[in-house]
Amino acid sequence: DISSTDQLNTFTEVVIALFELSATCLCSFFTPSYCTDVSAACSHSSYTAVSVALFNEFKCLGPNPYNTIVIYKHVFINLGNGYSVDTGIFTVPRSGVYSLALTVYSDSGSPGSKLAACAGLLLNGQLVAATREINMEDQEDSATIVVALHLTAGDKVAVNLPIGCFLCDDSSHYNTFSAFLLYPE
Repeated sequence: DISSTDQLNTFTEVVIALFELSATCLCSFFTPSYCTDVSAACSHSSYTAVSVALFNEFKCLGPNPYNTIVIYKHVFINLGNGYSVDTGIFTVPRSGVYSLALTVYSDSGSPGSKLAACAGLLLNGQLVAATREINMEDQEDSATIVVALHLTAGDKVAVNLPIGCFLCDDSSHYNTFSAFLLYPE
């Protein structure tokens, strides 16, 4: 039986592998004539990859009586410098199709306590997708959202922690947000 921690670790490894793959020039997958036509897409300036985690030590964020933008403090990678550790906002540096992934985890502290692991992915302040796990039936839960979206340079992507929800993290990095450019315009 695979635990939720094992599943989360496997997902994290897959996301990191995808980032490493996306850092490979797109032209290596196409014929030379195609690469001549899209040489701009093969320059290092087109790389955009962000992967961040909540904390490096055990801490919980929330619950709050208001919606809160989650500020991820541990940066795995920030190619293109689109993510701000001061605001928690990823500002899209280049238009194109992006893959966005959000994984949340929370621990209620003890069996029978209220668990509220939930968060929403925001694009320019509007909810794109969300996960919500509120119960008193188990001590810990996690959930993942992965979407592909066409984003325009200057768009703002953030993670919202809804009212009453909380996320707990430590050096295992259970709570992550990732974005990477799949196809530039």
